[in-house]
Amino acid sequence: MLRVVVLGAAAGGGVPQWNCGCTVCRTARGDHPELQSTQASIAVSGDGAHWFLVNASPDLRQQLIATPQLHPKPGALRHSPIAGVMLTNGEIDAVTGLLSMREGSPFTIYAHERVLAILRANSIFNVLSGKNVARHPIAVDQAFEPALPDGSPSGLEVLPFEVPGKGAWYLEGKAHPAGADGVGDTLGLRIADKRSGKYFYFLAACARVTDDLKARLKGAPLVFFDGTVWRDDELIAAGLGNKTGQGMGHIAMSGDQGAIASLAGLDIGRKVFLHINNSNPALLGTSAERKAAEQAGWQIPSDGTEIVL
Repeated sequence: MLRVVVLGAAAGGGVPQWNCGCTVCRTARGDHPELQSTQASIAVSGDGAHWFLVNASPDLRQQLIATPQLHPKPGALRHSPIAGVMLTNGEIDAVTGLLSMREGSPFTIYAHERVLAILRANSIFNVLSGKNVARHPIAVDQAFEPALPDGSPSGLEVLPFEVPGKGAWYLEGKAHPAGADGVGDTLGLRIADKRSGKYFYFLAACARVTDDLKARLKGAPLVFFDGTVWRDDELIAAGLGNKTGQGMGHIAMSGDQGAIASLAGLDIGRKVFLHINNSNPALLGTSAERKAAEQAGWQIPSDGTEIVL
């Protein structure tokens, strides 16, 4: 049995964003607190006892408090069911939560060498002592089985693969710690339970849907997919920023080349948007954009949503 918990569904800044007065943020602070969402991350388990995080958002401490499945076991002074963290990129949204896991419980960080190089280059991540926190490099198109803290197999199989996207924005114009060229800054994951054969895909960032990506996702029982913006120029049109979705390395939900149209007709069992920006009108339950997404078979999840395969 494969269990997945949505720890957070929002893009950077969450909903509401601390300094934002857009329609969605005002609504989330007011009459519809159910719109509030923390920054995107999920937890996955093959046995219900040991869990792996996919990305560690800045809201991780809050997410762990809100998720009973990730609490220490009763009677234990020090314990965590979290066995590891799998990073799909080096953005602030994906790595900052690691700093909330510095209190000594053992776990493993799984990330591409390009992302591990970013962690090594920033000494603040040294608070995660190598004595307790191993850093395990993963490679594109090479499946691996994450281990439990005692070294035993987890029963999960994870296949990382390249996704069209961009490197971390805070490195724009600067030398990348791993060098200028190479694949690995933006990954998708196929996560499977080796016992049952159940699997799903996770893509928190994606700039476009390629034919190769369509072939991978075709027939998948569950896909978590980048839902940052509804339209590519959304932030500009709303007066909230000067970057397009593409400029940030994210595909739009709508449009002929958007996620909804591009992934239609692939016989995907359940389609769930994640990493949804506070500017995105699809967050509003009564909006035309939400209705269009739902009519196309897409779900906008709440924090704490659990899916069992």
